[in-house]
Amino acid sequence: MSGTPEDAFAAEEEAEAPRRPRLAWALTGSGHDFLPCLEIIRRIGEVDVFVSKAASEVIWMYTRDRRPFPAEVRVIRDTTASAAPVGRFYKGWYHTLVIAPASSNTVAKCVFGISDTLPTNVFAQAGKCRIPIIVYACDTKPVHITAAPDRIVTVYPRAVDLENTERLRSFERTTVVESVAELERAIAARLAELAGSAGQEG
Repeated sequence: MSGTPEDAFAAEEEAEAPRRPRLAWALTGSGHDFLPCLEIIRRIGEVDVFVSKAASEVIWMYTRDRRPFPAEVRVIRDTTASAAPVGRFYKGWYHTLVIAPASSNTVAKCVFGISDTLPTNVFAQAGKCRIPIIVYACDTKPVHITAAPDRIVTVYPRAVDLENTERLRSFERTTVVESVAELERAIAARLAELAGSAGQEG
């Protein structure tokens, strides 16, 4: 593959649909609780992971692993200006979108309707397809203790960052969580809801 836009679109057209709707997960350029989020993805297994250009760098910084996911996890990278893979949301491939961890930049763009990265594009398209969204926003309180690649650091989110997180809570079908534990509970509740619906249909 030469890496041209034509190659990227051809690969997207040839992408195989999952056997059943699955979880979509977007990774951003945030390092806050990045490794615990990767571990949740590995445990779930059947996930399509949308990786922004910034997230590709963060994966390497935190893991030094070029293949950090098991084979059943499909990785979609930010290779086209139009974010061609977002078309999968209109094909019914996904039942839920998770954005975790979500950087302050991503949250701000989502709040103001800017879709110029893969995570912000999938957020917009999931919303337009009425697909439930779970966002682990990094900036939820005035002081954070978090792990950088080589040390523990203290972060002081700005007022605008905290305000944007609050605005995001008002979006329909969007659940904002503030910790890994809350993220796990929200995902488990969503999967249980889907399992219950499937059981009723059966």
